[in-house]
Amino acid sequence: MTALLFLGFCGLLLIGIPVAVALGGASLIYVWVDGGLPPLVVLHRMASGIESFPLLAIPFFIMAGSLMNSAGITERIFSFAVALVGWARGGLGHVNVVASIIFAGMSGTAVADAGGIGSIEIKAMRDHKYPLPFSVGITAASSTIGPIIPPSLPMVIFGVMANASVGQLFAAGLIPGLFMAAVLMVWVAVEARRKRFPRDAAFSLPRLGHAFRRAFLPLLTPVLMVGGMTTGAFTPTEAAIAATFYALFLGAVVYRSLSWRGFLRVSMETIETTAVVLLIVAGASIFGWLVTTTRITDGVADFVLSITSERWAVLLLVNLFLLLVGCFLETVAAITILVPVLLPLMAKIGVDPVHFGIIMVLNLMIGLLTPPVGMVLFILARVSGMTFEETTKATAPFLIPLFFCLALVTFWEPLSMWLPTLMYR
Repeated sequence: MTALLFLGFCGLLLIGIPVAVALGGASLIYVWVDGGLPPLVVLHRMASGIESFPLLAIPFFIMAGSLMNSAGITERIFSFAVALVGWARGGLGHVNVVASIIFAGMSGTAVADAGGIGSIEIKAMRDHKYPLPFSVGITAASSTIGPIIPPSLPMVIFGVMANASVGQLFAAGLIPGLFMAAVLMVWVAVEARRKRFPRDAAFSLPRLGHAFRRAFLPLLTPVLMVGGMTTGAFTPTEAAIAATFYALFLGAVVYRSLSWRGFLRVSMETIETTAVVLLIVAGASIFGWLVTTTRITDGVADFVLSITSERWAVLLLVNLFLLLVGCFLETVAAITILVPVLLPLMAKIGVDPVHFGIIMVLNLMIGLLTPPVGMVLFILARVSGMTFEETTKATAPFLIPLFFCLALVTFWEPLSMWLPTLMYR
C-alpha cells in the first residue's frame, strides 16, 4: 500500500498531471483501495490543511512584490544600489547583489526577484558591455537570497508544515542571507579583477544622497516588517499585510505610478499564484497525513540511520537528496511533500526544526538554478534572450559560492541559530 501511494503520485506526474492534482489523486487512490477510510476524508484533510493563519501571508507577500515591480519602485532601489556600490570594479555585479538584498526584504521569492529587478539588472549590465553570461549568472545567483532573508514565502510554508515558528525561521534566515550576499560579492570582485571589468560609476556623495532620498520610502519596507516582528507589533502574517498596504500606498498615493488597470492586473496575478500555491499545500496535506499515519516517516529515518548514524553524514545525505529533488520539483511542492518525511529523521539526530528549515530552503533555492525545471533559469532565459541551455551554462560557475554557503549553513549551526536563540529563546 505504501508503494501504491508513491507509485501513484509518480505515475500521475509522469503523464503530465499537475503536482497538486497528483498529490490529491494518489491519496484518493490509496484511500479507495485501502478501504479503511471513506473517500470524503481526502477533501476534509485538504480543506483543513489550508485552514492556517500563517498561510494568509502567502497572497500578501506575492502581492507586495508584484506591486513593487508594477509601481516602478524596483528602479529606485536599483539606482540607490548603483550609487552605493557602483564605483567598485565590476560595480554592476555588486549592484546586482545589493539590489537583491533590498528587494529580498519586500518580495520573499526568488522568482519575483529574477523576473522583476532581474530584468533591470541584466539590461543595465548589457548596456555597460558586461558579458551576457556573467550578467545572467550573477542575477540568477543573487535571486536565491530573496527567500533566505526575511520575509520568505517558502519559510512560511515550511513553518506551517513543520509546526515551527515562522518568526524564528525569519530570524534564522537573516545572517545566512547576508553571508550569501557577502560571498557572492567576493566572487564578483575576484571575477572583475581577473576579467578586468570596469568601474561603472565614480563615487559621489551628492549622487548617493539623491538616490537615497528617491529610494528612502521603499527602503523602509523591510524595516517596517522586520522591525514590527522583532518588537512584537505584529506577527509575520500581519507583517505581510502591512507590506502590501505600504507598497500600495507608495505606488498609488506617493509616486502615483500605479494605475487602476495596473492594480487589477497585479490583483489577478496574485489570485492565480495564490490559488496554485494553496492547491499544492492542500494536496500535500492529505499526502503528508497518509505518509505519517502509515509510519513511512519512521521507516525512512530507520533506513538512513542504518546506513550511518553520524550526524554530519546524515546531513550530507539529506543535502544531496534535497539538491536532487530541487532539480525536478517546484519549491512549494518539495517542502510540503518532504517535510513530514525528513523532519522525524532530523529530530533523531538532534537537528533543530528551525535550522533544518534554513537548510531545506537554501537547497531548494539552489534547485531553482538547476535543470530540468529550474524556474529562475526559464525566467532569465526569457529576459536575456539566451537559450535555456546557454542560461544553464552561464549560471553553473555561480553554484560554487552557493554550495560553499550551503555547506557552512548546514554544518555550522550558530550561523542560522544565533539570532533566533537571542530573540526568542
